[in-house]
Amino acid sequence: MKTIKKILVKSTLLIGILMISVACKTEASTPINSKVQTKDTLSITILQTADIHGQLDPHPELFWENDEVVFKNRGGLANIKTLFDQERQKNPNRTIIVDGGDLIQGSGYTALSEGKVMPRIIKNMGYDVIIPGNWEVVYGKEIMMNVMQDYGTEVIVQNMYHEANEEPLFPASWVKEIEGIRIGFVGINDPDVPVRQNPIFSEGIGFSGLDGDLKTMIDDFKMKEKVDVLFLVTHLGIFKQVELASNPIAENVDYILGNDTHERVREMIQGKYAKVTEPGAFGSFVGKLTLHFVDGQLVADDYELMDVDPEVYKVDETLQAIIDEEKAPYKAYLETVVGHTNTPIYRYLTVENPMDNMITDAARWKTGADISISNGFRFGNPIVPADGKPAPITRANLWNLLPVNEPVKTGRATGKQIKDWLEKEMHNAFSQNPTERFGGWLVRFSGMKVSFNSQNERGNRISSIIVKGEEMKDDEYYTVSACVRPGDPLDNLCRMPNVKDVKVMDYTIHEAVEEYLQKNSPVAPTLEGRAYCDYLGTYSFSTVPGTAYKFN
Repeated sequence: MKTIKKILVKSTLLIGILMISVACKTEASTPINSKVQTKDTLSITILQTADIHGQLDPHPELFWENDEVVFKNRGGLANIKTLFDQERQKNPNRTIIVDGGDLIQGSGYTALSEGKVMPRIIKNMGYDVIIPGNWEVVYGKEIMMNVMQDYGTEVIVQNMYHEANEEPLFPASWVKEIEGIRIGFVGINDPDVPVRQNPIFSEGIGFSGLDGDLKTMIDDFKMKEKVDVLFLVTHLGIFKQVELASNPIAENVDYILGNDTHERVREMIQGKYAKVTEPGAFGSFVGKLTLHFVDGQLVADDYELMDVDPEVYKVDETLQAIIDEEKAPYKAYLETVVGHTNTPIYRYLTVENPMDNMITDAARWKTGADISISNGFRFGNPIVPADGKPAPITRANLWNLLPVNEPVKTGRATGKQIKDWLEKEMHNAFSQNPTERFGGWLVRFSGMKVSFNSQNERGNRISSIIVKGEEMKDDEYYTVSACVRPGDPLDNLCRMPNVKDVKVMDYTIHEAVEEYLQKNSPVAPTLEGRAYCDYLGTYSFSTVPGTAYKFN
């Protein structure tokens, strides 16, 4: 039956291609590219990775299947290299490989080397074009530029420039011609990087927005370069990318290769002008888009989100040797076991996660604060017990859980301050206007129990906050802990302004968590309903308003 189904699918595609081809020949006054006189179908493959976050090796990955959390081993850059090589062999000289940013942050190996473990690896993977993501700035402008220039491949981004002279950091675009078909790419990073990240990270870098100037650049690029198919490679997050696909800015765009929010788009999302993809994160997936042309006309496309299963795609031994060499100076320190867990630790849900419960519990245990808070951000690789035994937690795991290691700070805030701040954070996560979302995940905390409705208007989502067994009082002060965000005012805690009696501690969040694990292992973090919304339920994954997208 599977063989018959495949034959039928292929037959249907070919019939569709021939029908569209006839229509193009009879209705179009001139072809898109008059130089192309191809009689047979020409297929071009676009492979896309996104948000690898320094993950070099295979690792547990969380899937949502049949209303249950399931873990499978996925990823590994040497495994991706094998996949790339196989796909190139299937379509030689007609395959383009793209990465959408956030390569150099997210693991202990990238953090301790300040991204320097990556260039030799990336150079040997054979990418064609790469854009910087929102985390590429983490080690500062100079390091970012040096690392990315060492990739030995095209780096493009339209909206990042040297603040001192307003000169672009990298070229805005790139064109690849394959047998007369001109494929164009424009790179766009999130203009809100200085707000989303610690402000000091992007010092010296200016960002332009999604505006009329961008539209003019896109339209001119397509016309002057005679681009047949135009891609925007964007690091904006799924919500803004879907909105952009229906924005007049994208009037002459065909596809948006999206990145940033780690979403697993398995069927491209169709906007008014463009189709949107986003291929997961951590090297666990590769997006594969195949474009079919007849006589220079794009007549059909196929899209598949490919699992990087290490059992299917064995390691490329040459690249694995390079990876091992790059890891060697840091391996002994990072692979040291600092604790154990009896329950799976993960961060994939939009509201509450075991991983964040453990981190904020550790911070509250160490500081003695009433409430400890942590950013709701990137998923992080799960840590999963097996065979009935506790799973070890290494320092490498800590870097996956907490990719920035900053000092802890404490202060005092009133109940009203905390509520107003939390309402703002909820709007960032759940706004029905996609352009107003930041990431899409709620801030995490220990010491509070919050009931809310994500569908209410801004400022009216919270129905109850319980602290120390009682309803939070507007005029009462509560002690709060968070992490330092370099570049923020001293009296800001996790974007909460005007906090009193702020004190920066003499230990970092990693040190706090490591000490907590040493004294409390094996830990067993679970979902406790610290934040709960009936509409979302316990297992709440990302939603994209106005689409049928589901995370799985």
